[in-house]
Amino acid sequence: MRRKEPDFENILRVLERKKTEHPVLFELFLNMPYYERLSGTPLADGADELAVLRKTMEGYLAAGYDYCTTHASGFHFYPDALGPHAVKKSRSLNDRAAFTDWDSYEAYRWPEVRDYDSGSLAGIRPYLPEGMKLLVMGPGGILENMIDLLGYDNLCMLLYDEPKLVREVADQIGKRLLDYYKEALQYDTVGFLCYNDDWGFNTQTLLSPADLRSYIFPWVKRIVSLAHAYGKPCILHSCGYFQDIIEDVIGDMGFDARHSYEDNIMPVEEAYEEYGSRIAILGGIDVNFICQETPEAVYRRSREMLERTMDRGGYALGTGNSVPEYVPYENYLAMLRAAWEA
Repeated sequence: MRRKEPDFENILRVLERKKTEHPVLFELFLNMPYYERLSGTPLADGADELAVLRKTMEGYLAAGYDYCTTHASGFHFYPDALGPHAVKKSRSLNDRAAFTDWDSYEAYRWPEVRDYDSGSLAGIRPYLPEGMKLLVMGPGGILENMIDLLGYDNLCMLLYDEPKLVREVADQIGKRLLDYYKEALQYDTVGFLCYNDDWGFNTQTLLSPADLRSYIFPWVKRIVSLAHAYGKPCILHSCGYFQDIIEDVIGDMGFDARHSYEDNIMPVEEAYEEYGSRIAILGGIDVNFICQETPEAVYRRSREMLERTMDRGGYALGTGNSVPEYVPYENYLAMLRAAWEA
């Protein structure tokens, strides 16, 4: 199915905002039924972490990506009794807070990165094709995990009532995420990092820009700097409104690329024209558009985006967010075909 052998230098050139010889694809993640369909074989029952990563890699490889996304380990912040929220298809941002005040905070047992096995990052080496690397994403970012642990409404009130508690929670999460990414950077299979943390919704950021700059961004800057110290790029995946903080993303935190674009916030075509000379632009073919339009329309918009960017560089084709199971397969393939045939 793929039109070329993987070459990690392709995605590196995109992140450096250089032109590439042919279109480059980017996707934060797809879904296991797609990985199985793309690779042509199912995931075996009872598969372990390495087997899941192998199947994911096989799907990425078949589709024409030069890398494969994974997590460094199963590290997470959710109390075992509550379970990870991923098992629920829909949930409230105020759902299942682990603590709401100093007393309940003191009773919470923080997980440690060292207690989780990152061995699959080495275990995949014999199966990873020459020219292919891993993109390591996090178990959510600082803000997402703060919302999970405190509840969104409670977090907003604590910013006024108990700012020292908010600071403590942000710092506890931040230093563990720094450890998590540092662990990932020890493996030569890892080519770059993704800090993934949703900072906005349709019309504004989830916290004020001032609060983001106070509690969240200093830790994120340290993560980006850590990646760069190891000679690895670091990209941002963040959904929602971003215009009030884009200068922080580019100028202060120093991300190499930004991912996640929605037509009702800023279409990727506009984002590329506005910011593409300063930061690489990844994906952006709106998920709602891909779901509702015809394959012909998806193909046409994808080709037009490639034609807009090929002579200037700094762009990789993909969806605005990710590829969940409800995205029509033929529409996803239409997007890929725009790159394969260019």
